[in-house]
Amino acid sequence: MPSHEELSELLDPDTTVLLTVECQEGVVGKDSALPELAEEARSSGMLARVARLVAAAHRGGVQVVHAVAERRPDGRGSSRNARLFRAAARLPVQQLTGTPAVRVAAPIEVAEEDLVVRRLHGLSPLQGTDVDPLLRNLGCRTLIVTGVSANVAIPNAVFDAVNHGYTVVVPADAIAGVPSDYTPAIIRHTLALVATVATTDEVLACLTRPRDELRRA
Repeated sequence: MPSHEELSELLDPDTTVLLTVECQEGVVGKDSALPELAEEARSSGMLARVARLVAAAHRGGVQVVHAVAERRPDGRGSSRNARLFRAAARLPVQQLTGTPAVRVAAPIEVAEEDLVVRRLHGLSPLQGTDVDPLLRNLGCRTLIVTGVSANVAIPNAVFDAVNHGYTVVVPADAIAGVPSDYTPAIIRHTLALVATVATTDEVLACLTRPRDELRRA
């Protein structure tokens, strides 16, 4: 784990963006298409921690971006080149554009200044979406990655962000996957090799620093 000083240096509010990945009703909500993942996200406290991070970012002037996965009712433009996509198309709950399934899930609050980026294809919140150009326009250097799942979208987001030149911070207890013991394994053996791994409380301590301390840092 990084020291408070090291983490504080990375999390300059002027150059930091907080990304939530697929924290939407149809994925982590009560009527999820993936109930096992939704249960893990809620029972582990992950979703509540993401909400705390988002609230702290709002208070501290850190930009928040919500990455949402969805599909058109007719499926046009959706990916079909993997088992995961074909299985998702058969699920009883669909992430259809304009439906409650693609709303950011409670208790996360979406502020007026937040950016919501929706994708119709692929596995990555960054590759082939508006996220990367938006981050560049925002002057982002450090990306905090939160959400689901540790199985697919989170590793995609982390690797793509690193490949695009961003420094990535992963609050280890603010991501989730299934089974529950898979998340710490992928953090330790994969994500920690390319990202700075911290806890939600450690990140919060940096996001909530007094303004005079931020100026001195």
